[in-house]
Amino acid sequence: MLATVLAGAALVLAGGTVVDGYGNDPIPDGIVVIEGDRILAVGGAGQVVIPDGAEVISTEGMTVLPGLWDMQVDLMRLGHGDSARWNETYGPLAERVVMPIAARQLLAAGVTSARDVAAPLEAAVRVRGRVRERIIDGPDLYVSGPALRKLAPAGAGDWQWEVSGAPDVRARVQRLANAGVDYVLLADVEMWSAEELEAAVSEARIRGLPVHALAERPADVVRGAAAQFDGFLGTGMGAGPFPDEVMQALTGRLTQAGARPIAWTPAISALLNLEALRRNDEPLDDPRVLDQLPELVAADIKGSLASLDRVASSELPLAAAPSLCEKLRQLDDAKVLLLGSGSGAPSHLHSRATWQEIDFWVSRCGLPAVRAIRAATHDAATAMGVGHQSGAISPGKIADVIAVRGDVLRSPALLQSVDVVIKHGRRVR
Repeated sequence: MLATVLAGAALVLAGGTVVDGYGNDPIPDGIVVIEGDRILAVGGAGQVVIPDGAEVISTEGMTVLPGLWDMQVDLMRLGHGDSARWNETYGPLAERVVMPIAARQLLAAGVTSARDVAAPLEAAVRVRGRVRERIIDGPDLYVSGPALRKLAPAGAGDWQWEVSGAPDVRARVQRLANAGVDYVLLADVEMWSAEELEAAVSEARIRGLPVHALAERPADVVRGAAAQFDGFLGTGMGAGPFPDEVMQALTGRLTQAGARPIAWTPAISALLNLEALRRNDEPLDDPRVLDQLPELVAADIKGSLASLDRVASSELPLAAAPSLCEKLRQLDDAKVLLLGSGSGAPSHLHSRATWQEIDFWVSRCGLPAVRAIRAATHDAATAMGVGHQSGAISPGKIADVIAVRGDVLRSPALLQSVDVVIKHGRRVR
C-alpha cells in the first residue's frame, strides 16, 4: 500500500539502503521523504510516493542512516597532545574559537547530536544556543557545564568545579540548573561523602537533571550505582576486565524493581586510536583530519603530536588497551552500552573520533555493525530522553539523516567519508 504523502515535501533521498537505527532489517532501494524538519515517510521502492516538485538526492550505492550521536565529546579540546599548554593557550578562546570549531568538525563528520563533557558554564550554554539558532553549524548539543569534583587539576577551575560539603554541592547544582545545563557530571566519586552524593542526586532530581559520572575507579561505579546515577563515562580502571564488584553493582541496580536505567559510554577509541597512530601516524597527514582549523592552530596540534610516546605516557596509558574489548563486551552484556568516542582527547580529533569508535567496536572487538549503529543513534537518543523524536529514520522523527557511499554494515570505516549530512531537514553537507 502506498504511503500517504503531503504535497510540497521539500527533500527526498532515494535509492540507497536504509538502516533505520532500531536494528531492523535494512531497506534496499529505500526512499526517505522529508518535509520541513521531520521525516514524513520511509519505505522501499513502490511503497513511498515521491511528491511532485520535491528535491531528490540520489543515494544509489549508499547507506542511509540516522545522524550519529556521540555521547562523549570534549568541545574544549581539539586533539592537542599537551593538555597544560592547551589549557593555558586556548582555554581563554574556548567559546569564541575552540568550541565552534569542534562543533563544525563533528557535524561535517555526520554527528548531528553530541553530549559535551565538562566546559566553562557560560561558554557551553552559549555555544549550544548559537548552534540552535544556526549562527554556527554543529550538532544538537547536550551540555554539562563544569564537572563537579573534589580535586580539580591546576588551571582547570573554569570547567572543573571543586566541591566541599553538601550545602556547597547543592549550591553548585542549583547554579548549573539555573544556567540551563542538560545534565550534571561528577568526578572523583570515590572521594565524595555520602551526604555530598545524596545532595548532588537529590538536587539534580528536583531540577529534572540526570546525573552522570566519570568511571575512574571501581568505587566510583559501586557508589554511583547505589546512589541511582544515570550513567558513567570512560573505562579508566587500568588493565584487565571490569572487576566483579563493578559488574555486580550494575546488574544489582538493573534488577531492582523500579530502578532507573543506566547508560555507559566506554570511549575505547581514544586509546586505541593513539595505539594505532604510534604504529602508523600517516592518518594525521590527511588534510581532512584538520579541516576547518585555523592554520596556526592546526600546526600547533600537529606539532604536539610529533612524539606520541610522550602523549601516551602522560594522558592515555597504553597498558590498558588490550582489555578494552573485554570491557566493551561486559557493558554490552549488561545492556548499558552507548556510543561515545572521547573526541578531543590527545590525537583523537573530532573529524575522526566517532566513526573510529564504531569501527573499533566492530572490526577489533567483534560487535555487529547494526548493534554499534543502534548504540550511536536510537539508544543514545533514548538515553537523553528524546528517543520519541530523534535517533531513527522513522515517520515523525526529526530529519537528522546521513548517507555514506558503500555498505556501512559490511565496512563501518566507510563512515570516515560522509557524503550527505541532513540536520533538521536542512542539507549541510
